[in-house]
Amino acid sequence: MARPLPLLLLALGLAAAAKSPYQQVLQHSRLRGRQHGPNVCAVQKLIGTNRKYFTNCKQWYQRKICGKSTVISYECCPGYEKVPGEKGCPAALPLSNIYETLGVVGSSTTQLYSDRSNLRPEIEGPGSFTIFAPSNEAWASLSAETLDSLVSNVNIELLNALRYHMVDKRVLTDDLKHGTTLSSMYQNLPIQIHHYPNGIVTVNCARLLKADHHATNGVVHVIDKVIATTTNTIQQIIETEDSLETLRTAVAASDLSSLLESEGQYTLLAPTNEAFEKIPRETLNRILGDPEALRDLLNHHILKSAMCAEAIIAGLTMETLEGTTLDVGCSGEELTLNGKPIIANKDVLATNGVVHFVNELLIPDSAKTVFELAQESEVSKSTDLFRQAGLSSHLTGSEQVTLLAPVNNVFKDGLPVIDSNMRNLLLNHIVKDQLSSKYLYHGQKLQTLGDKELRVFVYRNNLCIENACIAAHDKRGRFGTLFSVDKMLTPPTGSVMDVLKADHRFSTLVAAIQSAGLTENLNRPGTFTVFAPTNEAFQAMPQGELNKLLGNAKELANILKFHVADEILVSGAVTALVRLKSMQGDKLEVSMKNNVIHINKEPVAESDIMATNGVIYAVNSVLQPQASRPQERGDEPADPALEIFKQASALSKVSQRNPRLAPVYSRILARMKENSGGF
Repeated sequence: MARPLPLLLLALGLAAAAKSPYQQVLQHSRLRGRQHGPNVCAVQKLIGTNRKYFTNCKQWYQRKICGKSTVISYECCPGYEKVPGEKGCPAALPLSNIYETLGVVGSSTTQLYSDRSNLRPEIEGPGSFTIFAPSNEAWASLSAETLDSLVSNVNIELLNALRYHMVDKRVLTDDLKHGTTLSSMYQNLPIQIHHYPNGIVTVNCARLLKADHHATNGVVHVIDKVIATTTNTIQQIIETEDSLETLRTAVAASDLSSLLESEGQYTLLAPTNEAFEKIPRETLNRILGDPEALRDLLNHHILKSAMCAEAIIAGLTMETLEGTTLDVGCSGEELTLNGKPIIANKDVLATNGVVHFVNELLIPDSAKTVFELAQESEVSKSTDLFRQAGLSSHLTGSEQVTLLAPVNNVFKDGLPVIDSNMRNLLLNHIVKDQLSSKYLYHGQKLQTLGDKELRVFVYRNNLCIENACIAAHDKRGRFGTLFSVDKMLTPPTGSVMDVLKADHRFSTLVAAIQSAGLTENLNRPGTFTVFAPTNEAFQAMPQGELNKLLGNAKELANILKFHVADEILVSGAVTALVRLKSMQGDKLEVSMKNNVIHINKEPVAESDIMATNGVIYAVNSVLQPQASRPQERGDEPADPALEIFKQASALSKVSQRNPRLAPVYSRILARMKENSGGF
């Protein structure tokens, strides 16, 4: 029975989606080359080398491989050839046996050695084989010693080497699944296959150059290296390599040996003895003596999947066994880790993965002290400050703490002088217990080593501890956590009234608060934001207006309440317009302009004066509620809508009786009466 058309289309779509990454990249190269004729593929070639790659969409537009520029060339796609006088590559390569095909696809050296080693009759005869044939350049790149050992004993060494490149069945790229192994025709020793999402396919870490060349008795894939057998696990490589002696000791102490000799596909970034020697002895001894830190250190060097160097043609992020990530990339011929070319020897193949030797130790945050975390980040100046204050011991030992470290920009004018007050302030930047910002909640209280209590404020776009807001993601170390904050912390020293009384700038305001009977309100526990007019603000008022205000307790209380909101808003929470409801009832508009806080469009003289029951902003003007502001000039109507209504003589009584217009008319009339004092 015929299949319904929608189901047929779905099946075709699924079939297309099931293409391997290699086939997808090849298809993209075909699309880019089709303007040059049938079966033409666009190929990116690294300038100054013979290295070529089929291009994916991202590479096509970037025109780079491993950060190096490429040129686009157009050549016949695998399996096709040119015909004189015709456009493109319209003809399929002639189908012949594997031996003949080797000469056609650029592996004539493999063809020659097949003849010398008496492999030729087998690959000319009947059967179904797959051969991963090294290119001519691959054979030429072998050391003279290696090549001599092969060709001097062609009937054994060379033949065995060639048979290790073969499989006794037909295997196409769609069958080359990532992380699988194939049994070679030499003692059934395994060949490791990796098929990466970027379309790169590797065979024992040799890159597939030209794939899927069909022959009458099998298929030929051209690879860029001569591959060798491997029988050692990662653990056995560690045990036999002299340059990994320190790593061997560390692995034994961490009980990771069983993992590294088990089945699987891992990448070990193996630190050499030289890498360990670069670490300060005190740091190294601390990690080696701490089983948990040592395990985190080693797991940070193990990737969850096998990653051959040839598969890396651009930067990518890979997860480690420790749960963190590493940025793996390349720059020309060099592999990079976190942007640094520290890989000394790459692609040492093991039966359970691949080993790259690295000449720098990759210490994860989880194995570092808080002091080490701070030294390596944008708060390094803070570490100098804590060290000068004699507080390093709290940040380098096993004490569980959280450091609130101001970013370097806070100290652009230099570090403050260390005295007893500054030392006490710095102690209040160290919170007892190891915290994580994602678990902090609004109103939470934190205890410091200076015996102060700090409040947590959670806002829409920021997370703040008192006046200091977190400026970067947490760094969680072995025993402590680093919070980078945007300013020095100022713990509260008393209630709002206590703070105002202690500051001579607010003496007039304090007298006004007492006169209005609001002292008790601002002394009680609460969450106030106070926009506190300075003495200068009161002096700027006309004398008559000031006398009238101070002589009317009810009006004075109303004005003062307009300066107070019943929620705490620190400056770090103001990234756009924020509206607060004042205790008087009207709204206050808080905004940020040119890094200065504004309240009702008036600049604030000083922000974030912290109190136990709120925060204070010093302002140099007395804010006026809407109803208390001076009347507008008569020739400049405050509300254009009212002016329009007054002039709308065409509004007839019929219109007023219209059920749709009547409510509008009533509301405008009411507003007119309010403005004229009619109510």
